[in-house]
Amino acid sequence: MKMKWLKIPALVAAALVLGLASPVWAQEAAEAEAAFDAAAVAGEAAYAIDNMFLMFCAVLVLFMQAGFALVESGFNSAKNTVNILFKNLMDLSIGMILYFIIGYGLMYPGDGNGFLAFGQFGIGGIGAETAEAGALAPQVDWLFQVAFAATAATIVSGAVAGRMKFHAYLVYSAVLTAIVYPISGYWKWGGGWLDGMGFYDFAGSLVVHACGGFAALAGAIVLGPRIGRFSKDGKSKAMPGHNLPIATLGVFILLIGWFGFNPGSQLAITGKGNTDAVMLIAVNTLLAAGAGATLAMLTTWIIHKKPDLTMAANGVLAGLVGITANCDGVTNVEAIIIGAVAGILVVAGVKLLDMFQIDDPVGAFPVHGLCGVWGGIATAIFGSYGDGYGNWLAQIVGSIAIPVWAFVTMFILFSILKAIGMLRVSKEEELRGLDIGEHGEEAYNGFQIFTTN
Repeated sequence: MKMKWLKIPALVAAALVLGLASPVWAQEAAEAEAAFDAAAVAGEAAYAIDNMFLMFCAVLVLFMQAGFALVESGFNSAKNTVNILFKNLMDLSIGMILYFIIGYGLMYPGDGNGFLAFGQFGIGGIGAETAEAGALAPQVDWLFQVAFAATAATIVSGAVAGRMKFHAYLVYSAVLTAIVYPISGYWKWGGGWLDGMGFYDFAGSLVVHACGGFAALAGAIVLGPRIGRFSKDGKSKAMPGHNLPIATLGVFILLIGWFGFNPGSQLAITGKGNTDAVMLIAVNTLLAAGAGATLAMLTTWIIHKKPDLTMAANGVLAGLVGITANCDGVTNVEAIIIGAVAGILVVAGVKLLDMFQIDDPVGAFPVHGLCGVWGGIATAIFGSYGDGYGNWLAQIVGSIAIPVWAFVTMFILFSILKAIGMLRVSKEEELRGLDIGEHGEEAYNGFQIFTTN
């Protein structure tokens, strides 16, 4: 009986303790729930910001199509303006459909053998599995990547201007966008064999630009030069563009678009690390462009005793291409050096083409091909990518493999088109202009009449 009465105070004490403790536990539970909610909200916000950032960058890269159209048309004869604008429009329009159907699946297949694989048709999803910083919705990832595919394709347009049949160009554009470019992209960005070697190409000096640049070289070689471009003794004869103001405006548009191309390749902006990286990439991109223009101007000034606007304009693009592979890991000073070397290389590349009587009206190969390779090599020289000879080997292999892949495949394609009489327009059509011959319309109707004797 005594033990029973002793239990009562113990029970009362326990009840008091529990009563006093329960508010504390409830408060802790509420705080934990609030912390969880705050983390979830922060993750949702970061997810939204990163995806909107990438969508904005994708739009900037898509806007580069306008820049290419203006540069290529301005650097060429007025009688081929409609043809050039049309090609740029179709690079994007047909290219995005084919990249949606097959290209994206080739470039990002998931598992593969390192050289060639295929994931799925289309995009394969709407949103990311979890809403958190750095997670990308498949839809916006495709939007960003298709802009790169269109860029690779349209590089060739200016190099073959004035002499290539429109339907032949559409065949080329379809093959490069659907197959050739996605495979080169898979080798690095899709986890292919170059990525396994440690090859580094941050935003596409080689994957995008060298791919397009060496395809342009193949097209220019197989097509042959424009009528009157070289004299019978092999000397180069200038064929000036018809509208340098338009071409220069195009260069400025491309410069602006590159702020989507390079910073966007960080793929995220939330968090101090990503924000700092995006800012470094943007500054390095601009510095390289300025250095490229300056050195291209000085080089032509020394050689020809006068500064050349077209070379300086291409110098801007050369610097941009050279820095694209390594803009995230070099210092500001190194970015200037990379751009400066690219500015010299683009002038040397134009001279080299003239020496071999290869007609590239806009300098697509020197800008994108030659300087794209320089960007890959510069990645081994500057910055902090990899270590020692292993990094050098990977960069050299990648800087050879992607250009060779693009050149050989496109050389074969252009040669087949030439063999079946589908590649080049007739002499009469070339002299009259492709605007009338291929499309039956003029860019400057009522201002200029194109006739031949």
